[in-house]
Amino acid sequence: MNRWVVGVLLGMTLAASGQNYAPSREKVPMVAREFRGAWVACVYNIDWPSSKGLSGSAQRGQLIAILDRMASLNMNAVIFQVRPHGDAVYRSSIEPWSPWLTGTMGKSPGYDPLEFCIAEAHKRGIEVHAWFNPFRALSNASMPVSSNHITKTHPSLIRRFKNYKWMDPSVSTSRQRALSVMLDVVRRYDVDGLHIDDYFYPYPDVKNGVATPTFPDGKSPSQRRSAVDGFVKDMYQGVKKAKPWVRVGISPFGIWRPGVPQGTEAGIDACEHLAADSRKWLKNGWCDYMSPQLYWRIKGPQSYTSLLTWWRRQGSRPVWPGIATSRIKSTDDPGRPASEIVNQVEYSRTIGRNYAGHVHWSAKALMTSRGGISATLQKSKYQEPALVPPMPWLSKKAPGTPGISAAKSGSGVGLRWSRVAGAAKYAVQARYGKRWTLVKVVPGNLGSLTLSGAPDAIAVSAVDRYGNTSAPAVVGRVR
Repeated sequence: MNRWVVGVLLGMTLAASGQNYAPSREKVPMVAREFRGAWVACVYNIDWPSSKGLSGSAQRGQLIAILDRMASLNMNAVIFQVRPHGDAVYRSSIEPWSPWLTGTMGKSPGYDPLEFCIAEAHKRGIEVHAWFNPFRALSNASMPVSSNHITKTHPSLIRRFKNYKWMDPSVSTSRQRALSVMLDVVRRYDVDGLHIDDYFYPYPDVKNGVATPTFPDGKSPSQRRSAVDGFVKDMYQGVKKAKPWVRVGISPFGIWRPGVPQGTEAGIDACEHLAADSRKWLKNGWCDYMSPQLYWRIKGPQSYTSLLTWWRRQGSRPVWPGIATSRIKSTDDPGRPASEIVNQVEYSRTIGRNYAGHVHWSAKALMTSRGGISATLQKSKYQEPALVPPMPWLSKKAPGTPGISAAKSGSGVGLRWSRVAGAAKYAVQARYGKRWTLVKVVPGNLGSLTLSGAPDAIAVSAVDRYGNTSAPAVVGRVR
C-alpha cells in the first residue's frame, strides 16, 4: 500500500479519537550520528558472565543488565565476544561451547547466548557486533579441552608460544578455519557487525627492539604479514558476499609502528611482531571501521590525540578509537581521572574526518561506573541517543518515508507509523519548544510509540541496515 495512503488512513483513525497533529513541512535537523560501543569480553569472565558455572537464568540476567546500562547511557553498540579461543559462545557445529560459560569446554549452557544477546539488544536499539579471536587456540596451554577442540582435531596446526597454544596463521588451513567459523555466524545470526581484535600473532616479550621468543613457524615477518593481509582481505570480501550490510571492524594495537607519528614510543612493533599492517587494511578499505586501541592518556609519549589524528589521516573509512575506561583509578594507570575519558570522547568528535565514534574497554567499567564515569557521560556527552553512522561506500539508497500520525493519549502523545520495506530501525525526533531532540531509536518491527508531554512537532525516519535514513515524515501540533 502506498505510504501516503497508509498515512491518511492512520490520520483518519486517530482523528476519530481526538487527533491534534497534522502533516507538516517543517524542516527537521539531521539525526545525530556517532558510534558508541563497548567491548563485552567473555574470556576470563572479564565482563560477562561474572563467573563460570552460573545458571542460564543468571547469565541472561547479567546480560540484560549490561544491555540496560548501555541503553540508559544512550549507547548504540556492543562488541560481544563469541570466540575467545577456538570455542563458541553460541550453538556451533564447528567448535565446542566455551568453558567461560559453564566451566567445562563443550558443555551447553542450555540456551544460545549470541541469539539471546541479539534479540535483547535489538529491542533496545543496540547493534551487536560478533567479536572473534581468529588464531588463539588456548589462552592457557594447560586448560582442559573437549575432544572436538582444534588442539585435538587438528594438532598439526597448533604451535606452542609462551603459555599459549596458537593456530599457525601462516598455514592456509588455520586461516580457512577462522573464516569458516566467522561466516557461519554471519549467515546464521542477525548480527550487525563482525569484529576481530589485535591478536594475529601473539605478543612476544621485547627488549631493545628484539622480540623473544620467536613464533615457531619458520616464517619471516614479511611472510607472516602477507598471510595475515590475505586473511583480512578474504574476511572482508567473504562477509560482504554473505551479507553486505554487516559491518567489519578491526581493533589493532594502537600504534602502527614505533615512532609513527613522530615522537611516539612503543616497545611492540605491530607490523614486525604481530604481522599486523593495519594501516594497509585501512587504506585498502578492508574494513568498515577501525578501532585502534588508543588506551593511553592525551598527554604522554603515546598521546591519544596525536595517535588519533594520525590514524584518521590514513584512509577514508571511519576510525573509532578504543578508549581504556577500565584504567580509571586503576593499577594500570594510577591516578587516571574519569575526566581523561570524558575528554577523549570529546576529542573523538572533533579530530579528523568521517563520522565520530569510540569504543569503551570495557563494559565492566561502565557497569561499575569507575570514578563516576557513567553518570558523567550520561549528563555531559550522551544526553541523547545517536544513530550508528551510515556506510556510503556500500550503499547510498535511502529507504522510503513512513506515513505517520499522532494524537493526544493520556498525559502524552500516541505516535504511529507505517512500516517501510527494508527498515531495520526508526528514528523518532520531537520538538519541544524550539529544540529538536532524537527521542528514541525504535526496532524495525515496531510501528508505534508513546511520547511524553505535548511535543510541538514529531518526525519519524526509517533507517536501513546500512544506516541510510529516509526523509523524515513530520507532523505538527494543531493549535
